[in-house]
Amino acid sequence: MWWNWQGTNPNENIVAYMKKNYPPDWTYANFAPHFRADLYDPNEWVDLFAASGAKYVVLTSKHHEGFAMWPSTFSFNWNSMQAGPKRDLLGDLAAAIRNRTNIVFEARDTYWNATQFLAWLYNDSPVKETVVVNDRWGSELLCKHGDFYTCLDRFNPGYLIEHKWENAFTIDKRSWAYRPTANIDDYMTIEELLRELVTTISTGGNALVNIGPNLHGKIPPIFQERLQQMGSWLKVNGEAIYATKPWKYQNDTINPNVWYTSSKDSKFVYAFLLIWPKDTTEIILGAPLSSSRTVVTLLGSSADSVPWHEASGERGIVIDVSTIKLHLLQSGWTWVFKLENISAQ
Repeated sequence: MWWNWQGTNPNENIVAYMKKNYPPDWTYANFAPHFRADLYDPNEWVDLFAASGAKYVVLTSKHHEGFAMWPSTFSFNWNSMQAGPKRDLLGDLAAAIRNRTNIVFEARDTYWNATQFLAWLYNDSPVKETVVVNDRWGSELLCKHGDFYTCLDRFNPGYLIEHKWENAFTIDKRSWAYRPTANIDDYMTIEELLRELVTTISTGGNALVNIGPNLHGKIPPIFQERLQQMGSWLKVNGEAIYATKPWKYQNDTINPNVWYTSSKDSKFVYAFLLIWPKDTTEIILGAPLSSSRTVVTLLGSSADSVPWHEASGERGIVIDVSTIKLHLLQSGWTWVFKLENISAQ
């Protein structure tokens, strides 16, 4: 909120709201006592993250206003140990993650002069062989330097980027923080969430899903539900997401609702179907080139294989889904066909 109220480009609606509801001498620091996190349970958070299928966690440990979520000696009386919760929120979460999961915890660093710091980091630092950094922690870095790019918020170009990158997006489509005024339509549906995940992975990126806890330190139920839904989907379809690489085609050449990944050894191609067909029992894929040994299976189905045939009059294959009963599948929302012995057109 500070950024929209007192940042370099204030939001006029936020400014008007503050003038209407708070006294003239009210400062951002006056909010600190109201940030209590009295119901904050890092173990509960961590169990939810693990259930979501997450492989790493990023906490916004310090934002624009400089409030530190740990007992920083450089933020006197402006950190979570000395103001507000009176607790090391960052340290407690990191400890819970390390004690309860194999998830990687990332704590973002402070801002540095990019050129000088990068020169030291990669040449003389004790972690020069193992460190991984993004492109947001210094000046003149965005989409130019770093082991992986984050570029702009909700960065999802829809095409392959050779450099490693990350798409940071929010389940609340209008805010990165908790909003008590949000309506159900403001939140991503599970279908929208999986679309964002699939299109990101297919084009070589990582997905960083943002949720906003409330002032009590609780993760609202709508966020819990979406993360749990994503996790249940990943339990069935995770092999098409984790440890994969982009295929020659990221999006199908005929069907815009189909995206692809490939196993690291290139043995399998995974075709993500974002929308199940309503008026036909056939799914046409224009990108795959079949062979006599091609096998098609549907993840989450008990069937050994799914019937298919070569497309007539055009390249690709046609998958016959007439015998598939969606209510018997182990997962829904987005469907993954596993293609074996397939090459690219």
